[in-house]
Amino acid sequence: MIFQRFRNQSPIKLIQRLLFATRVRSEHYRLFGDEYKLIGVYETHNDITNEGKNDILAVYFKDGTQTASTSWYIGLISLAGYTSLAPTDVMNSHAGWAEFVGYTQSTRPAWGPGTPASQTITNATAVQFDINAAGTIKGIFITTNNTKSGTTGKLWATALYTGDVPVAIGDQIRTTYTLSC
Repeated sequence: MIFQRFRNQSPIKLIQRLLFATRVRSEHYRLFGDEYKLIGVYETHNDITNEGKNDILAVYFKDGTQTASTSWYIGLISLAGYTSLAPTDVMNSHAGWAEFVGYTQSTRPAWGPGTPASQTITNATAVQFDINAAGTIKGIFITTNNTKSGTTGKLWATALYTGDVPVAIGDQIRTTYTLSC
């Protein structure tokens, strides 16, 4: 809460805001011989889409349907064709970016959030992408659809790494997504 007192005015004006702080941490591993070695760590914050913000309001204040905790998935954003992210992006319309689908999992991996504590929720086990096609990853997104290249479901958030991440066949990207308020 932020308390603000204005000189010669009564009563004290109270301003209360709910702010979300997010953290994306991806670790990049490469196979050397028979052992995976950490070759990069990428940390960033994400932007919650307008659709994500509207969903929160609908669920809490307008009888919206809550998304089950087992129905959140992480996808990868490709550098190929990338121009921008926008607050208005939704799963069936995000002209500035495309999904990177060069990984062995048949669907987008589940986020798997744990129990909230101290106004924070995160996945205890990193989401793993086993790369099977060389390319460059720009960032991640969070959605309710597990279909690779799927265009339905809700797009909660998008995040760009601070730099582009070239990946090779056999690499692993292990991602943790944390949401705090």
